[in-house]
Amino acid sequence: MSSTNDPNEIKPVDLNTAAARLETALKGLETQMDLLFEQFDESQPALREAEALRLDRARLAQDLDAAKARELELQNLADEASEALGAAIAEVREALGKV
Repeated sequence: MSSTNDPNEIKPVDLNTAAARLETALKGLETQMDLLFEQFDESQPALREAEALRLDRARLAQDLDAAKARELELQNLADEASEALGAAIAEVREALGKV
């Protein structure tokens, strides 16, 4: 064994010390994993709510498109009815004028 201060030098480690360090590292890892799983579990309701809102928005967009199409259809029918009514009024006036 050399007595240099080489940082790459492999130093002998007591097996008990290594086991204790490994156990400490594993406990730390387990704690961090528990925290991550907790955060994941807590985020699930928010993710479900976001998905429900997305689906609701899509449904509302479809409903709006259908309502706009129906509005256009009704406007066309109203225009046709107005033209027919105008024609009927003109015919009645013409008929009254001939009497």
